[in-house]
Formats: sequence, C-alpha cells, structure tokens
Amino acid sequence: MKNITLVLGASLNPNRYSNIAIKRLLDKKYPVVALGQKKGTVLGVTIDDEKKEYENIDTVTLYLNPERQKEFYDYVISLKPRRVIFNPGAENDEFVKLLESNNIIAEVACTLVLISIDQYF
Repeated sequence: MKNITLVLGASLNPNRYSNIAIKRLLDKKYPVVALGQKKGTVLGVTIDDEKKEYENIDTVTLYLNPERQKEFYDYVISLKPRRVIFNPGAENDEFVKLLESNNIIAEVACTLVLISIDQYF
C-alpha cells in the first residue's frame, strides 16, 4: 500500500473526529492505519495501542493536544511521512518547527474539511 494515512489519537468513540476521519478516509478509498489509547477496530481498521513501525506513511493526521504529542515527536519523525496535519486543537508550534527541520510538511488544517473539498491528496 502507498499513500497511507496514520490517524494518531484514534478513538473507538463514533462521535470523536478521529473516528469520523477514519470513516471518511475509507469512504474515499484512502488506506488508513490508526494508533490510539485503546485497541479496537473501526470499519475493519485496527486501532493499535502501541507504536508500530508502519511503512509507506504519507500523512500523519493528529488528534492529540500539544501536551500529549510530545511523546510522539521522535516516533512521527521516524516514520518519515511527507506531511503531518494538525487538526483543530492540535496546533503546536514546537512540533511544527521540529517537523520542518526534518523536511516534513506541517499543515495546520482539518482533515475532514480537506476530504470534503477533495483537497486531501
């Protein structure tokens, strides 16, 4: 698989934006992997509860507040994504600078909006 999106901060709760993002990405036939606090599945996508060495990650879409992101800085950079999307509430200047210094695009945007206006890829 190519152009895989990692939903970081994925939730099993169908009312959470990370859960909705998984569903909308699947609707558009985009490959998705997910990492969250609780293991489970959303429409066949396994939410892992441990950091895995995923391959071919194009985009990491963040659903974690800036404080919770800190433990994932090195992990996200190690995945070598093309870009990281900071969804509303996830904005983090410190992480943006770190990503940009590693030649990773940091985009402050809303994944759901990008999908809805066909601007995700």
